[in-house]
Amino acid sequence: MPEMLPRCATDAPPERPARAEHAPPAFAALDLGTNNCRLLIAAPGPGGFRVLDSFSRIVRLGEGLAQTGHLSDTAMDRAAAALRACADKLARRPVRRLEAVATEACRRAGNGPAFLARIAAETGLRLRIISAREEAELAMESCAPLLETEDRRALLFDIGGGSTEIAWIRVPPGAGEGVPPDLIGYVSLPLGVVTLAERAGQDCFTERGFFEVVDEVAAHLAEFDRIHRIGQEIRAGGVRLMGTSGTVTTLAGVAMALPRYRRPLVDGKILDCEAADLALGDLFALGRKGLAEHPCVGPDRVEFVLPGCAVYAAIRRVWPTPRLTVADRGLREGMLTRMMRAERAAPRRRGR
Repeated sequence: MPEMLPRCATDAPPERPARAEHAPPAFAALDLGTNNCRLLIAAPGPGGFRVLDSFSRIVRLGEGLAQTGHLSDTAMDRAAAALRACADKLARRPVRRLEAVATEACRRAGNGPAFLARIAAETGLRLRIISAREEAELAMESCAPLLETEDRRALLFDIGGGSTEIAWIRVPPGAGEGVPPDLIGYVSLPLGVVTLAERAGQDCFTERGFFEVVDEVAAHLAEFDRIHRIGQEIRAGGVRLMGTSGTVTTLAGVAMALPRYRRPLVDGKILDCEAADLALGDLFALGRKGLAEHPCVGPDRVEFVLPGCAVYAAIRRVWPTPRLTVADRGLREGMLTRMMRAERAAPRRRGR
């Protein structure tokens, strides 16, 4: 049986394609980030959608970008290989609609548009570079079902490869039941796990270097806080802190002492922030070798975990809250939610 996800969905084993006359309409969302290339193919289901196929590969597209301002040939070749694999999957399972986006690396790179033109010529995939605001809106869209009726506001952060997005959200009555939240404000910091790893990754393994990154990020966040008075709202109550990124899901996996990472146990989990802080301390104490061996980290992510934890620690410093809602979902889920909502609305528009 395919996994049924009443709220949202992420990576899952591919489902055997149904016979064409009985196949549900499939939708696909592709996200080319600074560090990863991800594809999710899904079909509508009761209260959400069902994963049909998925793909995820670390491509490090933004490697060296901060120093040169351009995507390197090696990084582009890695990303192109992953995108060819995505194109092959899409060719085997035709979809009604595909949304394909590129984020911070292609936004910043002088040769980002040329690279995407190359991808279109080689694979037929036409990726759209989205703004930081749309990135924040898509993250908000994917995490909206985790909001609850008692929430007045939500502070959502997404620690990405090339940037960190912070969204300050107004939660209307009926949140979590299909009523969309409102984006009050957002900020995109050019500080993600890849950019920080290249600049200060080695230093993050030392206490002094780690807290230098925390101080830098906190200074950026303090300005956003002054504009929106978020700390004041948190003290008044009714503010939900939500995190969506590999950093946050890793912290959750460690805090829950999972023998291996399991998305169904982590997505939507509400952690005491003290438990997440202790998990951060445990990760820091492991060192490089211990991180590589940890089942919730692994050798491919060793360089990125502590820079991401430093960003999280800065968020906790500026906006201390008792609890953290962990979301293993992001741009792909937000894109799928939008596409399926538009599909449902189309018959009503035609019937007018």
